[in-house]
Amino acid sequence: MSVTIINGGTQGLGEQVARTLAERGGSSGLVLAGRSAERGISLAAELTADGTPTIFVEADMGDAAAPERIVDACDEQFGTVNGLVNVAALTTRSTIWSDTHDHFDRMMAINVKAPYFMIQSATRLMQRTGATGSIVNVGSTSGHGGQPRLAAYSISKGALSVMTRNLAYSLMQEGIRVNQVNPGWMDTESEHRVQLTEENAPDNWLQAAEAGRPMGRLVKPWEVANMIVFLLSAESGMTTGNSIDIDQSISGAGDPPIPRANERLDVAD
Repeated sequence: MSVTIINGGTQGLGEQVARTLAERGGSSGLVLAGRSAERGISLAAELTADGTPTIFVEADMGDAAAPERIVDACDEQFGTVNGLVNVAALTTRSTIWSDTHDHFDRMMAINVKAPYFMIQSATRLMQRTGATGSIVNVGSTSGHGGQPRLAAYSISKGALSVMTRNLAYSLMQEGIRVNQVNPGWMDTESEHRVQLTEENAPDNWLQAAEAGRPMGRLVKPWEVANMIVFLLSAESGMTTGNSIDIDQSISGAGDPPIPRANERLDVAD
């Protein structure tokens, strides 16, 4: 039995992680942190009624005080923590030409600073209570370089990858594992909102986007959640310091997929 904190746990991928953990059983408690009190309270009540004790902590991960407050609530309710999933992220677009100090600072505060101090607070509780644990950061394939219009976001996810490796090495003697999953283009409520408001995409953008992908769809939250739950579990053994891409591309291999099985590439004699 284990207790897991999920920040960004009230919608999208975070909600899916919470539901997957609850459905599979074996969890003695969940702590969901996020900005939407209405959604968080409702989801916590639903999961509790279904047999997984769950609390909600209202928090903006851009607030420097949020990590300690979330972990304190976990300590007060459950007395320890064994798992942490850092999902919350800012995904707004920016380029080197358009970015501002305020936008860049908030991007780093939510996508880099918040996970770092969530890990600090959670591992302090683990150490105090003699618990071992597993931490999973949610990065992005954009952390390998990223598109020009995702400049600050890509930089933040690259920093998160270094954090994952550094802290995996720092914490392994404490019995605490740290890994990262990197979803590619994912079908979430947040992405739908960004497409409509920042990309000026039509309402049917998802159908068009999925038609152009190698496997005929975008990455779905359920498949990323499955990997996260595996990394949280004892089934992943001593796996630590790993960064796992969940996407329809191979870094460094160009635009997929070339060629199809029935296509012939002309080669020079």
